[in-house]
Amino acid sequence: MKVINDLYDYENYKIVQDEDVFKFSIDSILLAEYVTLNKKDKVLDLCSGNASVPLILSYYFPNEMIGFEIQDSIYQLAQESIQLNRKENQIKMIHDDVKNAKKYFPGNNFDVIVANPPYFKYQESSLINENEEKAIARHELFLDLESLFQIVKQMLKDKGTFYLVHLPQRLEEIFYYCEKYKIIVKELQFVYTKEKGCATIVLLKCIKNARNALKVNPPLFVENRKSYKNCFRG
Repeated sequence: MKVINDLYDYENYKIVQDEDVFKFSIDSILLAEYVTLNKKDKVLDLCSGNASVPLILSYYFPNEMIGFEIQDSIYQLAQESIQLNRKENQIKMIHDDVKNAKKYFPGNNFDVIVANPPYFKYQESSLINENEEKAIARHELFLDLESLFQIVKQMLKDKGTFYLVHLPQRLEEIFYYCEKYKIIVKELQFVYTKEKGCATIVLLKCIKNARNALKVNPPLFVENRKSYKNCFRG
């Protein structure tokens, strides 16, 4: 069932969701909060879903943003959310596979790329959700980790910034592809539900063709947190 919800606690922002199929997660909020933009940065959001990340970014920044979403039903939710918040002049959505980005833009075209991609590898033995929309959003059915880095390398300007949210257990692969495609990790931000537990997600800030120099930020604990606004900016 399609519903209109408040976009968390971002005042006067709404988001259109389908309660039976797709709802944005805390991962999208934290990714958007982690991103910092300069005034003239052009932004590409890969695996945009219902446009929660560019909408939250638009709360803070006036930059032009382009989002890609492969699934038609979720793309339509994104379009409705953008229109509902009157962001049509700032946020543009493209309904296509992100691997086709080169059809729309020349290489080295974006200053900043953000991505909340599918987290889980797909194999014939994988247990995936019977709901197609959920399966595509969560599993690498159309976009695996290496393909993601290939797209970022192609679309990102030299010294441009790539922000990624993913699972800590896939960091070894992420580091491998960062090195292979010269998208160098500059910052790591681990997020924990509880202080005594393991990290549940990780945020990465990477720079194309940068020198190696990694900073690990203090951990963020989200249990009992009332708001995520400015959780990395304060």
